[in-house]
This record gives sequence, C-alpha cells and structure tokens, in this order.
Amino acid sequence: MHWRGIVWTLGILTVFFGISMIVPVFVAIYYQSGHVMQFVMAGMMVVLLGVLGMHWGGHAPERLSHKDGFLIVALAWLILSLFGAIPFLTTGVCHSLFDALFESTSGLTTTGATVLSGLDHMPPSILFWRSMQEWLGGMGIIVLAIAIMPLLGVGGMQLFKAEAPGPVKDKITARVTETAKVLWYLYLGMTLVAAVALWLAGMTPFDAINHAMCTMAIGGFSTHDASIGYFESDIIRGLMVMFMLMAGVNFTLHFSSLRNGFSPRVYFRDDEFRAYFKWFAFLIIVVGGIAVLSGKGTVMEGIFNTVSIATTTGFAVSDYSLWPPAATLLLLTAMFVGACAGSTGGGMKVVRVLLLFRQGKREIRRLIHPQGVIQVKLGGQNLSPTLVGALWGFFALYLVSYAIIAILLALTGVDMMTALSAAAACLTNTGPGFGGVGPASNFAGIPDAGKGVLMFAMILGRLEIYSFIVLLVPEFWRK
Repeated sequence: MHWRGIVWTLGILTVFFGISMIVPVFVAIYYQSGHVMQFVMAGMMVVLLGVLGMHWGGHAPERLSHKDGFLIVALAWLILSLFGAIPFLTTGVCHSLFDALFESTSGLTTTGATVLSGLDHMPPSILFWRSMQEWLGGMGIIVLAIAIMPLLGVGGMQLFKAEAPGPVKDKITARVTETAKVLWYLYLGMTLVAAVALWLAGMTPFDAINHAMCTMAIGGFSTHDASIGYFESDIIRGLMVMFMLMAGVNFTLHFSSLRNGFSPRVYFRDDEFRAYFKWFAFLIIVVGGIAVLSGKGTVMEGIFNTVSIATTTGFAVSDYSLWPPAATLLLLTAMFVGACAGSTGGGMKVVRVLLLFRQGKREIRRLIHPQGVIQVKLGGQNLSPTLVGALWGFFALYLVSYAIIAILLALTGVDMMTALSAAAACLTNTGPGFGGVGPASNFAGIPDAGKGVLMFAMILGRLEIYSFIVLLVPEFWRK
C-alpha cells in the first residue's frame, strides 16, 4: 500500500468536494433564504481537512497499485458521504447524525432515498445541495478528479477500473484522463439540455436545474414532496421519461453516436442496448398495461413510474405500491436488473443479466449436444471462462448481500415487506420501494440501526459489490 499516495489522493478529492459546497452559498444569497454561513463554514472546514491530507501525503503519487485504487474509491465514498452530511446538520434540516448521514450517503450514491419531508417549504440552498450531491455522484467524484487533475501523474487507470468494475466498453480515448473529460463534458451537456427542456416545458428555472441534475444522475431527489406528481404536465413527464432512458444508456454509446452525427445505428449495433430496449419495451407494455387495466393509474403514470423504477431513478408521479401484485413484482425485478453498464444507473446492469441468460442457454444446449463447442458471446466476441465465472460470482454475491441486508434490517424491528423492499431499493440504488418506504412515504421511520444497514447497502451497491467486498478479504491486506 502506498499510504501517503492514498492520503494525498483522498485529500485532493476532499478539497474539490469542499469547494463544491460553495455553490449553494450563491443559491442562498440569490433567494435570500439564509444558511449562507453554514455552507461557507462547512466548505472551508472540508477544504482545510483536504489540504491537511495533501500536506501529509507530500505530493502527487508517482504510482498507484490496483489495491490502492480499490481502497481510495471505497474510502472516498465513505469520507465524502460523511462530509456531505455537515450542511444537513448545521442548517438544522436533519435533527440527528444518522439522518444527516443517511441523506448525504443517499445523495452521493444516487440512491434517492430520503428521510426529509416538507421539501416544498425547505430552503433552496439545501434542496440544491441534495441535487448537486446526486449530480456529482452520478458520474463519480473520482472520475471528476481524474479529469481535472492530470497532475496526479499516473494516468488514473487504477481508479477508473475500481470506479467502474465489471464488463465495460473500451475506453473512448487512449488515456483515461481524456476519457473522463469526455464523459464529463457529455454529462454536463446532457444535463444542460435537460434543464432547458424542462424549463421550456413549464418548470421554474430552479426546479428545472434540480430535476435535470437528478435525472441525468439517475438519482431521484425532488424539490417537492409529491415528486414529479407535483407537475401536472404530461409534457414534463414525457421529457423526463426520455432523459431517464438516455441516462440509463452506456455513455460511451452516446459519445460514439455524437461522433457519427447522432447515428442511431451506433446504439442498435450494441448487444446490451438492444437487450435494454427490448426489456424496457416489455416492462412499459406489461406493467403499464396492468396499472391502466386495473384502474390504478393512467397511461402516462404507468410509463413514467415503470421507467423511473427500472432505470433505478426513483422519481414517482403516483403511488405505484397500490398497483396489482403482478406489477409490483415486475418492478421489484426491474430494480435488480437496473440500467446499462457505463451509465449512471444502479442495479446489476443489463449486460450482466444478458450474459447470465446466455450462459444459461449455453448450459441447456450443452445438455442436448454434450460434445459440442458452444461459446457465450457478446458483440460477436467469445467470452473467456474467467469472465463468465466472475459474472456468476457477482450474481451470487449480489443475492447473498441482499439477503443479509434484508435480514439485518428485519432484526431492527422493520416489518418483512418493508425490510425486503428497502434492502432492494438501497442495494440497487433505486430509492423508494414498497411498503413503509413506498413513494407515498420515506425512510424517516426506519430505526437508526436500520439506517446504518441501508447506508452500507447504498455504498455496496454503488461500488458494485466486488470493489467493497475485496477490502474485507484478509489477503487484500497482505504484502
């Protein structure tokens, strides 16, 4: 372990995070809503701690091992979630440390689960800070630091791999620093387009900016207690459906399409996107159809809620927990599938589920043709047995982690439906679930011990299991 390099890197990340706390100051000044000094002091304190870390680290690390990368990523999410809770405490919005930590962790991991109510009357600076946390966490505060911090001196591939584990597309550009820059420019550009579109559709500029940030981050925090149900406009809801679907697609495909003159063929040549398209078409037709035919929702409510949950965004326009059990079960399944790899979404990712399905088909065909050589392919290329084994390992760890989290949550006194639902909602980074944590409620009623379990679930899901679990293995710490 290169401890000084690790501390220096965490220090620079902390500095950038502290600087970001200054942005809500301008929001507070503009709306004359108070809390200016709370954000100024919080930002200065976090920047100071970051500078002290950089001072102890000495200088930018000349090299980082893959172990260093995993440790930096895991510690960054923990540390930044802790620092992000400061404004919630100092402004008095959250009355306990656990509530502040929960809100901050939920924002930075883009989960969107909340313990707050009365959002319609909350200071704009706090609402903006919640949204900005989700926006920063959407593409990853670490990728941001690599993009604007070439003086790291190491290209940053160790951090990039740890931030985006699992099957991912090739780098957009030759160097990971340039890749991160391209992704952030694309992310920022899509956010601005979404904000302008929502503003023209009827949202106030403040609402449009906040909801654009949380939509592109696939986060789900809203500025209103009724979430998107507050806006009685099918145009706004339709635009948000489109942007949620876009945010759930691998961002390298967006870049490739842009580079080829917005060609749609780029998307449909991709195996994962085709599976994503078919899966969402099926969900919208079936789940939306069930909601409409049961008389529990309109066509737009069926489409919006289905897309929001399936992309793990977490916005809502109505209480989908009142829909028939078949629709509820399909939505719960959609949470686990999630969005595409390389997107800002959560869940297991469509590409992993697709490969597991193809592996299952391969085993069935091998039973019929025992001597046949049958390969699992993605994009026309054969997958190595090592990668297939890693996928099954990920799937097993994901289900075991879900079971353990749900059981621990139930031990805190939460009822079974709420425990199962909340565990799924937080591990998949979806946000609202069913039962006591449905869209008509929030997580305020969960005991503090339960909130601690769910915070662990959020970070575990955001780091996609392996990157966090590896730190718990004794071999990781041996030389």
